[in-house]
Amino acid sequence: MAAAQVAGSLMCGPAKEAQGEPPLEQGRGFRCLSARLCALRPDDSSSSRTEIHLLFDQLISENYSEGSGVAPEDVSTLLVQACQLVPLNQNHLVSKLSQLIHHLLNTLQVIVDEQNLDFLLAYTISAIQQCSSWTHMQILQALAALVYCNGSKCQKYLPDLLGKSGLLMKLSDLAQSDPEVRRAAVHCMANLCLSVPGQPYLEEPYQNICFQAFLTTLQSPKSSDMDDITFCMLLQNALKGIQSLLNGGKMKLTQTDELGALLAVLKKTMFHGLPGLNIEMPTVLYPTPLPQYDGRPPIKPQQTESSTSRLAVNKRKKSKVKAKKIQQGEEEEEESSGEREVAPVTGSGRLNPHKGDTQCPSSLGVPSLPLAGSGAAGKDQVSSSFSSSSWKRVSSSESDYSDAEGGMQSKVRSYQAKVRQGALACFLSTIKSIEKKVLYGYWSAFVPDTPELGSPQSVSLMTLTLKDPSPKKRRKSNLAVMDSYSKTRACALQVLSAILEGSKQFLSVAEDTSDHRRAFTPFSVMIASSIKELHRCLLLALVAESSSQTLTQIIKCLANLVSNSPYNRLKLSLLTKVWNQIKPYIRHKDVNVRVSSLTLLGAIVSTHAPLPEVQLLLQQPCSSGLSNSNSATPHISPPDWWKKAPSGPFLEEAAVSSPKVSSEPCWLIRLCISIVVLPKEDACSGSDAGSTGGSTYEPFPLRLEALQVLAHLARGYFSMTQVYLMELGEVICKCLGEADPSVQLHGAKLLEELGTGLIQQYKPDSSIAPDQRVPVSLVVMFWTVMLNGPLPRALQNSEHPTLQASACDALSSILPEAFSNLLSDRQILCITMLLGLNDSKNRLVKAATSRALGVYVLFPCLRQDVIFVADTANAILMSLQDKSLNVRAKAAWSLGNLTDTLIVNMETPDPSFQEEFSGLLLLKMLRSAIEASKDKDKVKSNAVRALGNLLHFLQPSHIEKPRFAEIIEEAIQALISTVLIEAAMKVRWNACYAMGNVFKNSALPLGTALWTSQAYNALTSVVTSCKNFKVRIRSAAALSVPGKREHYGSVDQYAQIWNALVTALQKSEDTTDFLEFKYCASLRTQICQALIHLLSLASASDLSCIKETLELNGDMVQSYILQFLKSGTERDDTGAPHSPQERDQMVKTALEHISSVQALAGDTAKRAIMGFLEDILTVYFDSSGSQVALLGLTNR
Repeated sequence: MAAAQVAGSLMCGPAKEAQGEPPLEQGRGFRCLSARLCALRPDDSSSSRTEIHLLFDQLISENYSEGSGVAPEDVSTLLVQACQLVPLNQNHLVSKLSQLIHHLLNTLQVIVDEQNLDFLLAYTISAIQQCSSWTHMQILQALAALVYCNGSKCQKYLPDLLGKSGLLMKLSDLAQSDPEVRRAAVHCMANLCLSVPGQPYLEEPYQNICFQAFLTTLQSPKSSDMDDITFCMLLQNALKGIQSLLNGGKMKLTQTDELGALLAVLKKTMFHGLPGLNIEMPTVLYPTPLPQYDGRPPIKPQQTESSTSRLAVNKRKKSKVKAKKIQQGEEEEEESSGEREVAPVTGSGRLNPHKGDTQCPSSLGVPSLPLAGSGAAGKDQVSSSFSSSSWKRVSSSESDYSDAEGGMQSKVRSYQAKVRQGALACFLSTIKSIEKKVLYGYWSAFVPDTPELGSPQSVSLMTLTLKDPSPKKRRKSNLAVMDSYSKTRACALQVLSAILEGSKQFLSVAEDTSDHRRAFTPFSVMIASSIKELHRCLLLALVAESSSQTLTQIIKCLANLVSNSPYNRLKLSLLTKVWNQIKPYIRHKDVNVRVSSLTLLGAIVSTHAPLPEVQLLLQQPCSSGLSNSNSATPHISPPDWWKKAPSGPFLEEAAVSSPKVSSEPCWLIRLCISIVVLPKEDACSGSDAGSTGGSTYEPFPLRLEALQVLAHLARGYFSMTQVYLMELGEVICKCLGEADPSVQLHGAKLLEELGTGLIQQYKPDSSIAPDQRVPVSLVVMFWTVMLNGPLPRALQNSEHPTLQASACDALSSILPEAFSNLLSDRQILCITMLLGLNDSKNRLVKAATSRALGVYVLFPCLRQDVIFVADTANAILMSLQDKSLNVRAKAAWSLGNLTDTLIVNMETPDPSFQEEFSGLLLLKMLRSAIEASKDKDKVKSNAVRALGNLLHFLQPSHIEKPRFAEIIEEAIQALISTVLIEAAMKVRWNACYAMGNVFKNSALPLGTALWTSQAYNALTSVVTSCKNFKVRIRSAAALSVPGKREHYGSVDQYAQIWNALVTALQKSEDTTDFLEFKYCASLRTQICQALIHLLSLASASDLSCIKETLELNGDMVQSYILQFLKSGTERDDTGAPHSPQERDQMVKTALEHISSVQALAGDTAKRAIMGFLEDILTVYFDSSGSQVALLGLTNR
């Protein structure tokens, strides 16, 4: 047995002064009492025992205020000396000593050091073994305080505590007669499971033992001799233990039964004590798409106290004016046991005295908002309340429950609410510890579904949100109790948010666009029904809630739901209901509610944009639904409010040239602009997070969220946003000119979105009518304002590299047509700043600059400027050597773009660019691209693209030079190895594409060089065996590029290519990945095109090989070529559309070529191949009803 007998004595001198030399009065009482205790020697006399009793009482009653000047090591030394003075046969003294250990460690928030812990653990374990059972409760409390945050240092005592016959296993067993002892034992186990960052976790076997013990505790019903409060505390401790295992211990729930058992007990416990609800759950929940059993026994006819009080509330509401709202944020009520619970460690050996032991932290309602605002769904804050295992320390004070109205019943309800909170906190930890795909198997157990007609609604997380008592539903009661109820609702909402976060792929199967009248309900309809019910319940909760903190959680949960729901597959009106109900909250008096309301609106305008339903909502009259007595939002100004501000003369000119897309102005854009730039009219309550004292503008989080909404609108609904282009330009200039970097950053992001929207309008494939586009002249004016404003200063702001990077991204979003019309000094400014920033030491700035240069090099007005292209090439080559992978990846992408520019310039009639471009620079680019092709996949994919373009660009004058010969060989070998390696499919696709580009350069010795056979072997290997069909398509396209028979090499090489393509056609449906089947038709199309191309180039020596293949597989090849001819207009993976006329002309050309080949005497191969092609054309034209086209061919 590891519990050592307590023997020997440690030297005990005068207590040390606390570090930092606190004032003399701090800790004086403790030091005096400690000195008296240390002066005592073990003595079994009655007087000695009495003196020890008195000293213990004085130490317990001493006032230990915050910063009492008592050092942790002094406390540990005192406790060791006390244990040496108290023999184990003195039950009363052992009990008093246990109280002292518990009291000092809790009150002074001390974690015992390892050396003293070893002695104290041995003593307490021996005490449990030897002392009377009535002392066990106090000893276990002391043991819990000792092992708190010390689980990793208790390894040698774990067999005595958690072994088969371990003390804690016995005392926590269901057979334990004393409920308080059982609760205390479970509490000890929970504290043992708590791990501290940087220290070893509890060993896996002991984790499993504790997990099963906690699970058994939660599954067991309340015994008859246990009161409600003790039972609640027992459940709390078990829940805390499981949460500690999942959070700190990183325990993985891999077994279905294990996870199902936990989820079943959590579902039952999260409704513990909920008025009017008592559910019965199976022992294990199993993954199923159907709602699972949650039996609810019928409610007895007699009214419960809660229902009676609810009726009283309703009567009061009818006869009296609305009662004063219960203020939120009251200090949470404290429990009565004084137990030490899980809290994070701060400092060395001392705990933060403000951290405590309740089931949910005091910040559970809504965490304070970050400076940079929240995202579309506020996902960074969804679980912030549960992020720590903090459980607030309890107090023995019961003053919160002593009023006549509440009393014991209020206290019990508060404890029951804490159990629900603890279950929800544990559930959130469970969600984080399992994969989402596993979690969604239990979707129906926790997320509501539309109930069948006449049947009750299933019990879900929304039941807690809607039915957990709220201040609107209950009579005025204890503030602490009501605060606890509010926190429970907030807990449930945070758990629901965590489930919804990242659920887009799971919910994408939902479909409810038509009425389903079938004998069964499809899974897609069930998910759609669940989504609709979530909308309904959350909107009900929104109306019913009065707590601003919980309101914020409801709105954030709605934002998560909106961000992940497939509204393009659902019936209309869901978003309309959300939109109309959230509009009044934009003017709510609490800032956090207003911020989350904007977050929700941002989610609506960014989900599956553009949606016709949202477009109609944006065009609603601006006054619709915005009236609210709790208004704190600035009024929405009339459309011409900008002209009243000193904004510059260009606005009137802009108003004339702006396209009139929408007759009704977008109220949301005007609202957001008002929030960003107008002074606030009245003070806001709530937490004005981020606002500086005395600021005349709205709080920063609100302004940042408004800027994010504007960015979402620019991305998804640019046709509405473009009307406000110049106004938004003024907003951006104002943001970039402010001192706060976060406002500047959001302004730059908005500029980037506007620039991208303008570029999309002018793309060749844009569906926007020319008269609906923003005129180029207006775009030029817009960018002139930006470049004359604070944008250059933002680009030069080296103190804020993130802002510099964002400004670079914004500058790269300029419309090429507008750039060419800018004044030359503005063009030079852009180019000079980008080339200068490429030397930045910051990797974010360097990556953004490399990307921007890659955009600019494609501009028509710049790509023929040899000096600019050369400067850009040198800057990109320098970035390719950077240590940062992100910088190298951006530089490789830009190098690919630059080489695309070389190809475009090569195809122009003017040869001056090729002549002037430096051959030395070309050599450097080839070397850098070869090195980059050996880098990570992110770099490699664009490096091989650049290699293909460079080898295509090489002129005969380059190829003839000896210094190019070696580098060409090396570059082609790099491409061949990339085609064959097991890399990302994008890399191999680009390598095949690059190889096709190489084959386009007729100046290269294709067909005679040694690398020819290697290149063809690599492509034929890919076309027959690559798992990815898009790569096969690209390799087949590359094989059909060479335009002359001699480029295919020897007869054997030609035969190998032909046979490989026939084999690839035969295997075009062989795949185990069903996602590849959609590319089967494109693959067959490309292979047929390649085969016909080879036939149109075949020589007399090749015919025998072709004939042999057709004799074996002629029917298969014929059927696929007929499909190729009949398939009509289709854009294949190579991007080349083929009309039916073009396709049959390809076969005719091949037939004409074969007929023109001078075959050897007695060779029947030519006749066989011609017959094969004629049969194809005959069948094809027979099926289309025309044989006229065949007449000229069959007579030859």
